[in-house]
Amino acid sequence: MIKKICVFCGSSKPKNNSKIEREVNKIVRIFFEKKLELIYGGASIGLMGQISNNLFDLGGKVTGVIPKVLSTKEIINKNITDLIIVEGMHERKKKMYDLSDAFIVLPGGIGTLEEFAEVVTWKVLGIQNKKIFIINIDGYYDFLFKQFEVMKDNNFLYTDIFKEIITINNTEDLRRQL
Repeated sequence: MIKKICVFCGSSKPKNNSKIEREVNKIVRIFFEKKLELIYGGASIGLMGQISNNLFDLGGKVTGVIPKVLSTKEIINKNITDLIIVEGMHERKKKMYDLSDAFIVLPGGIGTLEEFAEVVTWKVLGIQNKKIFIINIDGYYDFLFKQFEVMKDNNFLYTDIFKEIITINNTEDLRRQL
């Protein structure tokens, strides 16, 4: 049963795409309704801050995990239930993975993509078998999915990557899946 979900997303806000922010707010409501705890990167800015602050303000449980090195670059969110400060990025990811029952990938940058790549690699290798949801808001990850096809066509994927992840194109699909 899923009780704690790690969310990977940007520490910036999307430029010229308010649909992403609206969909993130719908996801917050789903978390609250289903009494799901948010595990995330610990920042108060960007989509990370939006999802954590909105869930906490509703009365939801939020755990942030942030490395010391980012405590000045990404503003630490103290408006959450629990804040865990770790030494480095690898420890941060490991802690988030260990605390979580499933993963959600929202729009973000290279850090979000790196976090997703690691957790899906762990799943392919059998290190973990937790659900991974990619929320493809407004086609945000369409080109990534096309890249997966290129990798498959060139025999660089060991498995059908689309069997390892759950692609969600709207928040109502996520509600049903959770």
